[in-house]
Amino acid sequence: MRNMSEGSIFKHLLSYAVPLIFGNMLQLTYNAVDSIIVSKGAGVDALSAVSVSNPVSTLIVQGISGIGIGASVYMSRYYGAGEFKKLKRALSSTILFGSAASFVILLLGVIFAAPILQSLHVPLRILPDAVLYLRLIFIGNIFTFQYNIMSSALRAVGDSKTPVYFVALASILNAFLDAIFIFGLHLDVFGAALATVIAEALSAVLCYIYVYLHIPALKIRRQEMILDLPLLKKILAGGMVTALQQSCQPIGKLLIQSVINVHGVDVIAAFNAANKIEDYGRIPAQTISHGMMTCAAQNRGAGKMDRVRETLWKGILIGLLYYPMIAILILLFRQPLMQLFTPAEGGSIMMTTGVSYLTIKAFTIIYPCLTNAMQGFFRGMNHMTITLVSTILQISIRTIAVYILVPRIGINGEAYACAIGWTAMLIFEYGYYLLVRKSLYKN
Repeated sequence: MRNMSEGSIFKHLLSYAVPLIFGNMLQLTYNAVDSIIVSKGAGVDALSAVSVSNPVSTLIVQGISGIGIGASVYMSRYYGAGEFKKLKRALSSTILFGSAASFVILLLGVIFAAPILQSLHVPLRILPDAVLYLRLIFIGNIFTFQYNIMSSALRAVGDSKTPVYFVALASILNAFLDAIFIFGLHLDVFGAALATVIAEALSAVLCYIYVYLHIPALKIRRQEMILDLPLLKKILAGGMVTALQQSCQPIGKLLIQSVINVHGVDVIAAFNAANKIEDYGRIPAQTISHGMMTCAAQNRGAGKMDRVRETLWKGILIGLLYYPMIAILILLFRQPLMQLFTPAEGGSIMMTTGVSYLTIKAFTIIYPCLTNAMQGFFRGMNHMTITLVSTILQISIRTIAVYILVPRIGINGEAYACAIGWTAMLIFEYGYYLLVRKSLYKN
């Protein structure tokens, strides 16, 4: 556990973020390994089937994790203030509510998987595999929620390292099972989905075991498993806003994906492979944001507003120092990275398209470095609405620009549209901060 209300904020943010960066990258590896092995073992059609399903599953995961983030803000405040009974109540209420919501989402997902993918203009030749993959991923999302809430609880008390170990084990298992199911048993798309579900279940089970054995502040006995409705309403008031904010991006990406899908299987595969590569570049910025949220919330709970202010500017500085390194790495290695996802035969269009797209996207990573920092700060201050509004603004402008640019210049138009949306978000967030900063620190 880590108390961020004392000591060096730089040290806290980096010590918190570094293991979490690796953990998030390992989580990304779930889908990346699926895509690479499916591409090499089953071809570009199977890869495209997996790719068109991912935005839908991401929408669900982001929505559920938004509730976890909302709960984490309260848990961080209670931990910083030493209110451990409220800490457990917040955790138990979130677990009970989220578990019920996960099963409802599973039922709806299985029923509506096919209509959802049809509405996204998924090519008919890959539709059956895409539906099969998506239905299995909905099953896995039950375990994803359980992992997310327990890892959020661990991060709320300053432990960002432990979840990384569980994700590492799960990632290794995922890759091992992918190889067996696809290359050995030739299960193709079904095998990729099954491997992911098993790996997600393992990470959730390990997280629960660790908490119950080693973290007394989070260990909930049977009689403590209580649904505290007044507290749950507070959590959901912030958590649902965050869930909506988290969901806005994948909703926009679904609309963007529907525009990309009409360009054919090769372009679908290139777009989604390139986005997986870019996701790795954006992870550190997102992770610093989570660290800033926890640090700001703990110091707010402890009444140390000077340290809250310091958290914001030091978090932004870390992002600015990080950006040039990741941009250069993407530019230098964009071709060999795309080669990992490209099938041995018939992948020349996918390769060329993806490399061109990544050349532009490498320069846009500066935006999340700046905007995610501000979002993490506002979440820690329990100003959830501003993060929702800024995200809606960003994804709306980006989606409109995609509908204008992509039909004219191909998927590179999506990269330019992304930059336009991020610029609007940047201006809005920092403008709002300048307007409210005096009253923000007084409160």
